[in-house]
Amino acid sequence: MASPIPETVSARDLLRHCLATIAYRAGKTLRDVPESFAKFQPPEKARTPEQILAHLGDLFDWALSMAKGQGVWHDSPPLAWAGEVDRFFATLKRFDDYLEGNEALHASPEKLFQGPVADALNHVGQIAMLRRMAGFPMKGENYFKADIATGRVGRQQTPPKREF
Repeated sequence: MASPIPETVSARDLLRHCLATIAYRAGKTLRDVPESFAKFQPPEKARTPEQILAHLGDLFDWALSMAKGQGVWHDSPPLAWAGEVDRFFATLKRFDDYLEGNEALHASPEKLFQGPVADALNHVGQIAMLRRMAGFPMKGENYFKADIATGRVGRQQTPPKREF
């Protein structure tokens, strides 16, 4: 028998599940691309994948600083692709660790979601689209069936259950 669905989930727990969802989707998007993909230049002088990934790391550094009551933003220059992938997952983990703890949030969960977290979902989708444009497409997936677990925010994610 399936476990019952809880009627309510704390805002903090829902935010943490959102971070796990971003980690899962980003893990799939960032996996198995050549180093050359980092500098793929789309038309109209849009950001390259490495610039978007650096921005994602900055978003989660910013989210953590707002949660701590500081609200500090940095524009980080992109690292080499592998380093930037590591940085992304490290910033996501630091933010998730803070949300898991008992320290007070100095920004509302709603604002943290509508700002940096929602922006990150958008940018992971941009990187996925750039993969296709650069000739490195990935399979679609039924994300409802994906094994996404709160707290699992690292590079290592479970394999897809239902790709098409």
